[in-house]
Amino acid sequence: MIGRLYGKILEKSPPEMVLDVQGVGYEILLPMTSFYNLGQVGEDATIFTHLVVREDAHLLFGFAQKQDRTLFRELIKTNGVGPKLALAILSAMSVSQFATAVEQEELAKLTKIPGIGRKTAERLLVELKGKFKGMEQSDFFAEQPTHQIIASDKADPADEARDALIALGYKPQDAEKMIKKVNKADASSEQLIREALKNSL
Repeated sequence: MIGRLYGKILEKSPPEMVLDVQGVGYEILLPMTSFYNLGQVGEDATIFTHLVVREDAHLLFGFAQKQDRTLFRELIKTNGVGPKLALAILSAMSVSQFATAVEQEELAKLTKIPGIGRKTAERLLVELKGKFKGMEQSDFFAEQPTHQIIASDKADPADEARDALIALGYKPQDAEKMIKKVNKADASSEQLIREALKNSL
């Protein structure tokens, strides 16, 4: 199991990055809550990882914080929640927001995440309620470091943001509407995704 990687950021294309670790480029899928905390291309990064082995692929999921990975592992143990859906959940909400939604049984908030119907939301509440109380405060509610986000010149940020939302499970027409609502001339794709996800909950 690959548990942690340290290396140089080669590429960033939400929700995926490529991390160069001593000459080997690892393709890693990250929830947007972790993606916001990445440095720029060329900077070093430490990523906590979880490897998912399938018949047709080996998928590496990455997280900026250990508590994000802890929640990811709890989510994929839940019946009906696979790695991609867990990624969508962690993109829509921080760990503390998700914990609050579960503890306060905010079903409506959970069902706004693509791929989560009422039954899945109810299952999450039943299986995860009470688990957060047993976690150390530092383990689940650590402050997230922030990095300044610099807009990329290479691609249209709105297109990049829309593609990232589609990759996270949103329907193309919904992703288009979400980005249109928050689109600003000088915003980076990461800023647009963050605002679009915040507005959707």
